[in-house]
Formats: sequence, C-alpha cells, structure tokens
Amino acid sequence: MELDSTLAGIGLAVVSAAALSGGNLLQGRGVRVMEDDAARGIDGSKLIHLVRNHFWLLGGLLLIVAIVLQMGSLTLAPLMIVQPIGVAALVFTVLLTAFAAKRRPSAAVVTAIAVCVFGVAAFVTVAALVSTQHPISDMQLIAVLVVLVSVLLATGLVLLVGRSRPTPPVFWVLLGGVYSAFVATLGKTVIMRVQAAFASHSFPFDVANLLTIGCIIGIGVAGALSIYFVQRAHESNRADVVVAGLTVVDPAVAVVLGITILGEASAAPGWAILVFVAAGAVSIGGVFALSRAESAVSADTTESAAGAESTDGAGLRS
Repeated sequence: MELDSTLAGIGLAVVSAAALSGGNLLQGRGVRVMEDDAARGIDGSKLIHLVRNHFWLLGGLLLIVAIVLQMGSLTLAPLMIVQPIGVAALVFTVLLTAFAAKRRPSAAVVTAIAVCVFGVAAFVTVAALVSTQHPISDMQLIAVLVVLVSVLLATGLVLLVGRSRPTPPVFWVLLGGVYSAFVATLGKTVIMRVQAAFASHSFPFDVANLLTIGCIIGIGVAGALSIYFVQRAHESNRADVVVAGLTVVDPAVAVVLGITILGEASAAPGWAILVFVAAGAVSIGGVFALSRAESAVSADTTESAAGAESTDGAGLRS
C-alpha cells in the first residue's frame, strides 16, 4: 500500500511538472507582451497590462493547478521524493519551446538539461530507497519558520546592499526557487498536521494549532514572494531558465529542509547523504550551464537578426 501511495504521488508530481512548464511559458510570453506595450507607450501600470493579458492569466491558472497537484503528491509520498520530480518541467519546457520556435535546441542546451535530469534522477532513486516520514513536532515547525524568517532578512539585506548595482538575471530565478521551496516544505507540514488531526478526531485550539496557522501564514508570504521573484525572472531570462531554477533550486532547498529539520533521511546511511550532496551539486551546476547556453543562443539570435537587417538595408540602398 505504501508503494502504491508513493507511485501515485510520483504520478501527480509529473502532471504538476507539465502544468508548471505550460504556466511558466505562458506567463513568460505575457511578461514580454507587457514590456512591448510599455515600450510602445501604452498607458497603464505593469500590473494592469498583465491582468489584461490572456496569456499571463492562463499561465497563472496553470501554475495554481501545478501547486494543487504538487500538494496532492505531498500527501501521498515524502517531500524528498516528489519535490525533485519537478525537474520534468524542464524537459517539457525545452520540448514545447523547440516545437513553438520550430528549431532544435542546441547541443549545449541539451547537455545542460541532461546534467539536471541525471542529478535529480540519482537523487530521487536513492531517496525512494532510504526516505521515511515521521510526525512533525512543534520544534520542527518552529525551526522551519525560524529559517524562513532568516532567509527573509537575508534577502532584504542583499537587495538593500546591492540596490545600486546591476542584479544578475539568474539571481531572481534563484530567489523564486528558494521561496517556492518554503511553500512546499510548509505545505508538507500543514498537510501532515491536518492528517494527524483527522486521524485522532481531535481539533483542539492549542499551541500546536497556532503553529499550524503560523505555517499557513508563512506559506502565504513565501508564495507571494516566489510569484514576485518569478515575474522578475521572466523579465530578464528565457522561460526554460526560469523553469530550471524552480525545478532544481526549489527541490534542492526543500530537500535540505526535509533532511535537516523534518528528518526524512534519519534512517539514511552515510553513502546516501554523500549521493544527495553530489546529485544536488550536479543539478544546480546544470542550471547555471543552461543559463549560459541560453544566453549564447539569445546572443546568436540577436546577431543573426542584426545581420539580416543590415543586409536588407544594404540591398535597399543599392
């Protein structure tokens, strides 16, 4: 029965990855349309332009579906198994982008994606063998909330100190992934708390439930920041780079929290921990490699377009 539950959780995570991919592609297109409208001098704030954009709204709906499916997968399997499966969204994104552009992805892009997938596949395989779920204590909830507050303070400090310097585009991607990880981790704690309450038929209004409410508030804060940073990421990154950050950085952070605070790898042998660290490093390296590869593709496309315009201009002058 436990195996069936885990497989069902994996299946939901794959469908969630597909929705995440489609949602980010549509929202990325919506953000580009918004920027074009602003460049043409069309009146209205960025938010108004986005709300009026059907691509952005449909993408947002798909992202909500992805979150619901992901929460469903977390009710059925440990976080450290289903969360990394989101890397499938990266594969979906590259395939959809290539299909829409009618152009094959470059060898560098394919290699970077293969590195990401390999790292996550190794992680999930080992996690499925050694991970366990335990009831989440009040101290564990407090620890997750303390880490979230610390990350919030660190983010504010970094943005404040670096406000006068250009922000690397991939920075917004990383922040979006980090806060998305807290949504998943806190969501897992709330799910397990609710399941335990229904199992015991006990719903007291005590400190434990106040902590659960605190987790729900934390989900709202982390979710809002993740949405904001993802929109910023779409302004300066290709959609597949944004998806790569969400599907590699998100599970990497969520799994670290799951191992160190929720104790999902408490029974894991030493070699498994080493595999987790190595696989996570490989996957994150793949994200940076993909960012570089996509930047090179964008530069080549821009140069080709500029060359074509130059040739056309010369032809007209002659």
